[in-house]
Amino acid sequence: MLKAAYDGGCRVFEFTNRGENAFDTFSDLLHYATYQLPGLMLGIGSILDGDTALKFIHAGAHFIVSPILDESMADVCRLEDKLWIPGCATLTEIVKATRLGADLVKIFPGSTLGPKFVSSVLAPIPSLKLMPTGGVEPSVQNMKEWFSAGVYCVGIGGNLFKKEWLEKGDFASVQAAIAQCIADAREVRAL
Repeated sequence: MLKAAYDGGCRVFEFTNRGENAFDTFSDLLHYATYQLPGLMLGIGSILDGDTALKFIHAGAHFIVSPILDESMADVCRLEDKLWIPGCATLTEIVKATRLGADLVKIFPGSTLGPKFVSSVLAPIPSLKLMPTGGVEPSVQNMKEWFSAGVYCVGIGGNLFKKEWLEKGDFASVQAAIAQCIADAREVRAL
């Protein structure tokens, strides 16, 4: 799956920290990517505390993503000089995250907050770099709504890795979907 994403043009990939084998799987993927997928930035997502962040950083994670704002993660990532992308759902959380050192803030859940939330947040503080995740669709229309609202980038996961493709091992469909999504994002950003 990682190779299909890479072959489709993906160069930044977040592996989700779920399940008992997540750490071992991530370590194996990172080893594989280091030797087989040049230029790929492989980060870890769904991190909830500083100790877990440090564990994955020591394993080689290029960045840390979280669905929450946690100061212990901010401290670890600052000390380890790693990109930290905390999840926030209010302007207060977003500002606190940037004060704690987040250069990019995850707007989560994007499907609930929506593009209007982003444009409202950016009205008083246009310098923020925001990335919605959770419900972002790989369609020109949906990405256009987000980028028109002012997001810096978008995070798309489950909508690009369809369950039936995973079950069938249909990596060609994954690769094609990612390539199309990247092309669409470039087109939308150029508007």
